[in-house]
Amino acid sequence: MWESELEFANELADRASEIGLHFFGGEFEIGRKPDHTPVTEADLAIEAAIRKALAERFPDDAVWGEEHGLDGDADRVWVVDPIDGTKNFADEIQIWATLIGLSVEGQPKVGVVSAPALGERYMASRGSGAYLNGESIHVSDEDLLRRAFLAHGGLGDWLRFDMRERFLGLAGGVRRTRGVGDFWGHMLVARGAADIMVELELRVWDTTAVQVVVEEAGGRMTALDGSPLRDHSGGLSTNGLLHDEVAALFA
Repeated sequence: MWESELEFANELADRASEIGLHFFGGEFEIGRKPDHTPVTEADLAIEAAIRKALAERFPDDAVWGEEHGLDGDADRVWVVDPIDGTKNFADEIQIWATLIGLSVEGQPKVGVVSAPALGERYMASRGSGAYLNGESIHVSDEDLLRRAFLAHGGLGDWLRFDMRERFLGLAGGVRRTRGVGDFWGHMLVARGAADIMVELELRVWDTTAVQVVVEEAGGRMTALDGSPLRDHSGGLSTNGLLHDEVAALFA
């Protein structure tokens, strides 16, 4: 049902990859947004290119991007994070990606997660499964928390906020933990390499594309407490089998 939109999202990701790799590892300007997070020339150039292409192909659709907000009023909204992992990008770490999602009447339908410096392209559309570089992917079948692999964002936020004890309780009860952060932890869950991924605060552009991939791979993605994802909520991705148990720790 969403074949043409998924195909176009991949075309957008191709262009974003060209721009991102042109800047990556070279010299570029880095600014600061009002929330004190960094924004690079690459972020701005990628979002501008995607917005231009969307305006030409789907002029009636709305676009919601991290750098320039929401433009348009429609049931169909393309949601774009030009570089998820801007701090990694600025530090010449390869774990960054362009996230391109399509939400229809508030429900994510198409997702492309393009990480060109890793050589990884994840994609999914509702009802069609999830893929990494053209190969089908699926979440793990681990059903015991004590044998699970937990991925998470940076420890700093978890240790500063009121989720500290709950996070430490979860981390102490699993087989292994690694701080991988951003989109990649969720993609590790989608492809069955990790079983759980948790983050403290996510925006809609962080989750729209990612959620489609995780769920089409057989997993679940919600707010930390198991409620539906929303702007500024925490994020929990699992293989589905462990989801309720982990969400209960944060409820």
